[in-house]
Amino acid sequence: METRDTQLIALRPKLPNVRLDSSMSSEESFQNKTLRPIIKLQNDLLVAVFNNYINKHKNVFQDLTIDGRLDYIDNTIQKDIKFRNALKGIIIGQFTVLEYELYIQNSSALNKRMMNIVKERLKNNLLQFENKAL
Repeated sequence: METRDTQLIALRPKLPNVRLDSSMSSEESFQNKTLRPIIKLQNDLLVAVFNNYINKHKNVFQDLTIDGRLDYIDNTIQKDIKFRNALKGIIIGQFTVLEYELYIQNSSALNKRMMNIVKERLKNNLLQFENKAL
C-alpha cells in the first residue's frame, strides 16, 4: 500500500527547467523541489479561488486596466490576510510530513517565496479572469 507522501509526490508535475544543486540555499532548494511543483499542480484550483474572490468583491477587477489588474493581484495577496491564508492552505495541504517539518523551520521566508510564485501564476493566468461573473 502506498503512503500518503508517496502518492502526493507522484501527483506532482515534473519541472525540467527547475534547477536543483548543492550550492542553493535551503529555502531556494525547497522552493524549486517542493513549492513550484505543488503550485503548478494546484494552478487550476488557485485560478478558481481567485475567480471566486473577484466575484465576491463585486467584480471591481473587471473595470480595471491590465496594469490595474496586476496591481489588484499584488494587493489582494499582500493585504487580504484571510485570502492569503487560504492560498497557503491550498499549498501546504499538499506537503509531505517531512516537507512540512522543513517548512515550519523557516515558514516566514518560505511563505514569502510561496506567495511570490502564486502571484506570478495568477498574473500569467490573467485571461482566465475575463468576465467570469457568476
